[in-house]
Parts: sequence; C-alpha cells; structure tokens
Amino acid sequence: MDAPVGAFTFMLHSHLPYARQAGMWPHGEEWIHEAIGETYVPLLNALHDLREEGVPYRLTIGITPILAEQLADPLIIEHFIGYATERAARAAKDVERFEQVGDETMRDLARFYHHWYARVLTSFRDRFGSDLLSAFRQLQEAGLVELATSAATHGYLPLLARDSSIHAQLQTGVRTYRRHFGSDPLAIWLPECAYRPAILEEEHGRTTRRPGLESFLAEEGLLVFFAETHTVEGGKPVGMAVPGTVGPYGMIARRYASSITPPAPGQQLNPGTSLLPYWVGDAPGQVAVLARHERTGQQVWSAAFGYPGDFVYREFHRKDAESGMQYWRVTGAGVDLGSKEPYNPSRAAEQVASHASHYVHLVEEQLRDFHERTGSFGSITASYDTELFGHWWFEGVDWLKAVLRGLAGRPAVELSTASRIIEEHPPREVLSLPESSWGAGGGHFTWLNEETEWMWPIIHQAENRMEELVAHFPEAEGSRREVLDQAARELLLLQSSDWPFLVTTGQAKEYAIERFQEHVARFDQLAAMAEADEIGPEAMETVAVLRERDNPFPAIDYRDWAARQGYAGAAPVSATG
Repeated sequence: MDAPVGAFTFMLHSHLPYARQAGMWPHGEEWIHEAIGETYVPLLNALHDLREEGVPYRLTIGITPILAEQLADPLIIEHFIGYATERAARAAKDVERFEQVGDETMRDLARFYHHWYARVLTSFRDRFGSDLLSAFRQLQEAGLVELATSAATHGYLPLLARDSSIHAQLQTGVRTYRRHFGSDPLAIWLPECAYRPAILEEEHGRTTRRPGLESFLAEEGLLVFFAETHTVEGGKPVGMAVPGTVGPYGMIARRYASSITPPAPGQQLNPGTSLLPYWVGDAPGQVAVLARHERTGQQVWSAAFGYPGDFVYREFHRKDAESGMQYWRVTGAGVDLGSKEPYNPSRAAEQVASHASHYVHLVEEQLRDFHERTGSFGSITASYDTELFGHWWFEGVDWLKAVLRGLAGRPAVELSTASRIIEEHPPREVLSLPESSWGAGGGHFTWLNEETEWMWPIIHQAENRMEELVAHFPEAEGSRREVLDQAARELLLLQSSDWPFLVTTGQAKEYAIERFQEHVARFDQLAAMAEADEIGPEAMETVAVLRERDNPFPAIDYRDWAARQGYAGAAPVSATG
C-alpha cells in the first residue's frame, strides 16, 4: 500500500450574524432557518451516515460562537420546526396545484421537495434530538471532525482600536466553545480571514507595541488559524509600511511591523506556499497558519469552471411565485431566469458523482506533484463557507459526502484535521504575514470604505468607553454587574463584521445599518446606567428586556475588557516627548 504523500482537510466555516428575533424574510432569523434546513441538517446526515458506514473520514468544521448560541437557542429551535413544517406543507400544496393542471414534471418535483423537507424535519427532531451542537460534538468525540472556534461575534479584529476588544472577542469565543463542546479548541477561523501582525502605534505621546493576533491566540491555547492564499504565498500586503493611512479614507493611522527594519512598501515578507503550514511571527512554535489552497478552491468557487455552475444543477435564484420552491436548473450560461428548464434530481446526482471523482483525483495530483517537486509532505486546506453546500449549491452536501468517501480510499492522501496536521507534521519555518483578509484587494476595503467609514469611530468610542467602565468598576456586583455584562454583550454585537460587510455589498444595507445602530443605542443606554450613582428597579426592568432580546454568552464577563495597551504583552517601547 502506498504511503501518504500529503494531508488534506476541508475547512468549512459556519457563520451567520445574530438574527434571533431580528426580522424574518428576507433579512433576519429566517437566515438561520434556511441554513439549518438546507445546510446543517443535511451535512450532519451525511457525516453521520459515513460514520455508520465505517468510512474513516476527517475534516475541520468551524462554528462561530454567535452561531452556536443561536443553534442552541430554544426559541430558534421552535421557530425552525415551524419553518420546516411550513416548507413541507407548501410543497404538498404544489403537488396538488400541478396535479390539477396536468404538469407531471413539476408535480414530481414538488413531491421531491415535500419528501426532502419531511426528511430534514425528521432528522432534526428524531435523529439529532433538535440539538445540532450535540450532533457535531459526537463527531468530534469520535475523532472524525475537528470543531474550530472564532471570535465571539465575528468582529473584524485588525480594525478594532483596543486590544481589550480583541482579547474579549477571543476569550468569549473560547469560553462559549468550552460550554457547548466540553473541550478546549485548538483551531480558530479569524473572522473574514483578517490578520494583523505586531504593530507600533502612537498613544499618549508614546510608541506602544501591539502584539500580532497570533499572540492573542497563543494566550487562549489556540494552535492554528487559517489565512487567504495571498497572505502566505505573496501579493500586495496592506498596512505594513510607509507613513499614511490604512484604507482609502484615512480612518486608521498607518501601522508598521514591529520588526527591526520595516519592510519596503508593497513587499511581501518571506513568501511561502499554501501546501505547507508555518509558525507565525510573534508566536513561533505556538501558533501556526494554514492557507487556503487556490487550485482546489477555484474548482468550487470559479464562475468559469466551478462545479456549482454546472447546467444540470439546481438554479438558486429562480423561485416559484406561489410557494418559493426552486424547481429549475442552471440550464446554460447566461440563460435568462424565465427561460430556465425544470430541475432533474437524477441527472444532478450523476453529475455529483462525476465531480466528486474529479476532485478526489485533483487533490491527489496536487499532493503528489508537490511531493515529487520538493520531497516534502504537503497539506491542502480547502476552505469554504459551510452554507455554500446545500443552501447555495443544493447538491453540495452530496458532493462533500462523495469526496470524503473517495479520499478515504486513496492511500496517498491522509485525511486529517487542522490541528492534527500541525501536531503530526509540524511547521519547519516561521513566516511573517502581512495585514490582510479575504476581501476585495486582499485588505480591509470590504469593511472600511466610503460606505462604512462612519461606523468605525462609533465602534472605537464604544471600545474606549467599555475600558473606562471596567477601570471605574473593576469588581462590580449585583445590579451594576448585570448592567455591565449586558453592555459587554451589546458591544460584541455592534462589533460584528457582518454589518459593514452587508452595507458594502448592498445585500441588506438598510437592515445592517439599523441593526448596528440598535446595538450602539443599547450599549450607550446601558453604559449610562452603569455610570449612574444608583441603578433602580426601572433600569433593571430595561436590562431584563434587553437581556431577553440579546441573550448570547450567558457566562460573559465585562472584566475581559480591562485595558491591555501599554501593559504586559504590549509594553511601550519608546517615548516621543
């Protein structure tokens, strides 16, 4: 039998913004219902099926803390059951409607969807006991899946002004992971793959060194994070050199790497390869990075040749005017929505098998080629949003299942998880990474631009105010502690990277602005309560209402926001007058 020449892991990043009781269709809690029904339940079915078949697969699945809190929330569980029941009923009505007009093709498709939603509902309630997190936890405890964490609310860490906020986002995330999964996480998905190295900044007339994000990860015992391809392999870095500003609108003072000699403008430090892991900057031997592998990524994401655009696969964008069901296939390149042809599940299943086989061979070829060229044991990290599979690409979960089964039968490929790759094939080099993200241009533009620049001073003001509250009330108890903890929740929620992202993309601009402003207003209200000499019954009634509305992170601790800049781990390095 051939010895493995390299390792492979899927990294599926699962995230949705906090949408509990925050609207329904088209923006709000229904986002979560759709993801549960179309992605998470089908994915769990596929992974548990493979486990029962005895397939020795492994992969990495990230579940952000704010998503985990929502998946475990009784209200969302109740609402999802209602959603899935309604979807099955709509399909059943369509069966009757198409039967009456003699359209057998559409009738059969409606029947297909009725059975599909009924199976989802049965799996959710009976197979998984309405507890998806436990279903994921079982797979992790069986050694088949590694569950990765993230920052609490997917805050965009490089643009946060205070290290206390970075610390609190990460510590709250790790604490939430332990509560749901009963263990310590080793892998983390940095929100938006947004990374920031150690930097020097001016504060109160002194130059202060702010640690790279890897230092915060090491503090939490995290071993590995994920980066975009260009972050490791090369490309124009962001925010690494000459005086000026980060971003096009001058919002944040230009920072430079705290190495002895700042790099030249546009220079990438020590280019690497996405086929190897590396120790990172401030935490060599403690924290490693795995970069997204471009070729395998393109095979799914490319608009030109990616699998999801195949003409026999289901068309996402056309929906039945009465029921909202998606009865059509992609049909062809540039075909108008009104000209789409009916979907054929059997033909789609055949294409899934073909595409899965192609991907399995692609992975093996990439690893063999790297091994033959370098003599090294390589690793491929194939990173995707989990919601791509099932929700956007209807056949995607079946494809994942077939790929895992196929790779499990390839002796040259070692199916693995992120932390296992680092533990069993540790990095041999330390890499200095540039400030970067997966967004447009590889930098911060998607979250910091002319549409969103107004948000960041508000975020920074709230960060400073929270630090001041902790300094003024370092050991609050009783009512004041409740107020401060709720203020901390609202601060986490207003820091979500989803709000500027949705504004920039225009997908839900007004909704995102409204949500951001709501959390800012609640934070300001709570901060004012905390600053008052006394907190009376009326104020506590308000806190109770807000806590019921915004209820994640029951173990939150406002003291996590104690000031850190200029203290241990970030000491001033010089005085400037």
